[in-house]
Order: sequence, then C-alpha cells, then structure tokens
Amino acid sequence: MNLKDLSQKTGFTKSYLSQIENMKREPPISTLSKIAFVLNVDVAFLISGETQNTEAPKITVVRKGEGRANYGPFGEKGFLYESLGYKKFDRLMDAYIITIGPEFPPKAFFHEGQEFVYVLEGAQEFIYDGQTYFFEEGDCFFFDSDKPHYSRTVGKKQGKILMVFAVQKASAPGELLSLNKIEMEK
Repeated sequence: MNLKDLSQKTGFTKSYLSQIENMKREPPISTLSKIAFVLNVDVAFLISGETQNTEAPKITVVRKGEGRANYGPFGEKGFLYESLGYKKFDRLMDAYIITIGPEFPPKAFFHEGQEFVYVLEGAQEFIYDGQTYFFEEGDCFFFDSDKPHYSRTVGKKQGKILMVFAVQKASAPGELLSLNKIEMEK
C-alpha cells in the first residue's frame, strides 16, 4: 500500500504519514493503532518490525513480564507503555500498563473511541477537556477520548495505570467507518 492509499484509509495526510515513516514525528499509540488496523498488522509490528502469526487465535496469554515495553509516543520522560494485547492481532481494543511520568506530555491526546483507566499505583492528575481530576490507587474512570486529555503522576510514588482503549472497528479489513483523524492538540 502506498502513502496515498494509506492516507485515504486513515484520514491522515500523506505529509504526516511520511514524517512518521521517516522518523521525523513520533505518533501517539492511538495513531499507530489506526495505521496498524488499516494495514492489518499488529501495532507491535510497526514498532519492532517483528512478524506476527497470521492465524487469529481465540485466546492469547501474556504472562507477567511478557508485555512489550515502549517509551511514550513523544519520548517523554518517565512514561513507559507496556502492551498487553500484542499477541492478538485481530483485537477490538488495546490494553497497556502505563508508567506515568511526573510531567504532562507536551501535547494532549484526542482520538475517536473510548478509554478505561484503572489506577494500579500512585496518584495521578488527569486533565480532560480542560477539567482537572485527581485519582488514587484503586480508582477507575471511563471516558470518550475525542476530547483533549493527558495525565501525570502526583506525589512521591511513581504512578502506574491499566489503560484499555477501543476505536470503532471497520466492517471489512482496511475499511474505516467514520473514524476521525487521531490527533494531538496543537
């Protein structure tokens, strides 16, 4: 698939996709998920280049310590994303254990879909559509992710969350149904 086709199917500009391809822009995980869906590959493949099993297993297991770790989409200090769903390439959602850094990312995220967050460790300050929320261990929250959102650890203990997000699935491989452009706030 060429950049023009990928651009039409994802809604991203050819210029933006070229910048990602040439490692001049670091996209958020949600952007990589959308690109991976259109290409019918796993997000982990886009990051690591490792090939995947093309048969869709009904169940996959990721044992403790087997998650694939990657730094935040902007390389921001203290953020680490551990993919828990990388073995199931036909999944309808993505799950991550995320270590939250002490500073907000440089830009807010917003994209089609919904997110569920469960605070595993520490406390976090979460900004959603301009409103501030504080969450502690054991708290959870669910939100529409089409509004600007971002978070950071507050307090002395490093923050860690379980984050599950889903975007609308297409009716056929490579076909998108009203998926808006996944972007970062300017």
